[in-house]
Amino acid sequence: MEVSVKTYKQLENGPVRCGLCPHNCRIQEGKSGVCRVRINRGGKLFATNYGEVSSMGLDPIEKKPLYHFYPGHSILSVGTVGCSLSCSFCQNYQIAQENPPTRFVAPEELLNLAQEAKKHDSVGVAYTYSEPLMWYEYLADVLPMMKNVGLENVLVTNGYINPEPLQAIISGVDAMNIDLKSFAEQYYRSQCRGRLSPVKETIEYCVRHTHVELTCLLIPGLNDSREEIEAMCRWIAGINASIPLHLSAYHPAYKLKLPPTPRNTMEMAWQIANRHLQNVYVGNMAGFANNSCCSNCQAILVAREGYMVKIENLAGTRCRVCGKDAYFTCQAI
Repeated sequence: MEVSVKTYKQLENGPVRCGLCPHNCRIQEGKSGVCRVRINRGGKLFATNYGEVSSMGLDPIEKKPLYHFYPGHSILSVGTVGCSLSCSFCQNYQIAQENPPTRFVAPEELLNLAQEAKKHDSVGVAYTYSEPLMWYEYLADVLPMMKNVGLENVLVTNGYINPEPLQAIISGVDAMNIDLKSFAEQYYRSQCRGRLSPVKETIEYCVRHTHVELTCLLIPGLNDSREEIEAMCRWIAGINASIPLHLSAYHPAYKLKLPPTPRNTMEMAWQIANRHLQNVYVGNMAGFANNSCCSNCQAILVAREGYMVKIENLAGTRCRVCGKDAYFTCQAI
């Protein structure tokens, strides 16, 4: 599909300049950008992944992870191919960095599938698995379709997008989990082939316009120092201390073969984060309590054991015990 001229510019003698993400790739005839899915054909930019679905499933919404958005519900999850970053530790590299088989799903078909999934307690659609912002033209078509019938749209994203394209679609996004991979520019350059500052800008903007939760994968020796975790959590708290932070344990994947994150590192990070933030969770490692508790009276609002969820003292979006707002933007089951 030819992309909107709003997201690229034609240059002299054939190249185009893609403006979707901060790479701002200068793409020669017949070549693609870093994402591998936006290609110059005859001086025009085409999105080769429009409607192409590599993965689809009905997941617990906690798996995104989203803990403060419709807790206990499920969500239809779909993914395409391609990514704006090239992380050495990519957990889904088969679809983000390679060329898996795909199936074309027209916007109308996805809408039908989402409405069918609603019968199984799905609240809408999560665009996930690979980088959904590289599915930009497809999102621009399907997000309003879902909204028009009362379905929720969720982006699970690395947040690597330029401001103008993001602003054009944010009204159709109901929740996001944004991957804050590190709080160091050097890490983004060496491990992800990207930059930290645009991701920070995305987070700051999106928190003002939709529900946001953050995830940070802690990798031994790369982004797990006390100093970096402290700086990251202070920065998040400066935006809003209620923003949920999911600290995730690393396991070897793709090109990175470092040993898994040890428990003592996750415990240290959890302790630091809890000094600054009200909603901190640990993923990819058993044995951590991931209950949501009221920041005022400490009553358990939502109890979790794995993906087993029980609503305790959450009344709408507030604590039933003391009445404090609990940063839950949507009703629980």
